[in-house]
Amino acid sequence: FGPDPLVKKELMVNGRAWRVSCVSVGNPHCITLVPDTAAIDIQTIGPRFEHHAAFPAGVNTEFIQQKSPTHLKMRVWERGSGETLACGTGASASVAACVALGVCPANTDVTVELLGGNLVIRVDENWRIDMTGPAHTTFCGQVEV
Repeated sequence: FGPDPLVKKELMVNGRAWRVSCVSVGNPHCITLVPDTAAIDIQTIGPRFEHHAAFPAGVNTEFIQQKSPTHLKMRVWERGSGETLACGTGASASVAACVALGVCPANTDVTVELLGGNLVIRVDENWRIDMTGPAHTTFCGQVEV
């Protein structure tokens, strides 16, 4: 993409120009605002983002529907895993991108609605990110070593 900040850039994926913002919160995220997360064929488009030439190590992709300045709806395609029910780093990166885009306010709780439940993310003026939300056990197992 070049030396400029990766906010509101055009990325061709699957024959379509997507407006994306790329954020790292320890792992790479590509965020795009969409009119309706339910309309995304994530099983088709998710892998195309994940394996795009712009991301040689792969990328997590968040599809964000803005319901209000403090309420986002998110679906996520995680590199190596596919669509997941929730992603804390993805929700954090998404709110940071939305603050950078000027569509969400800084220093304000933003609810991110995921398939697995809601998270509340706050990004301050120094880009410090706080996340709150429930944690639930989804799997238990044993491994013999």
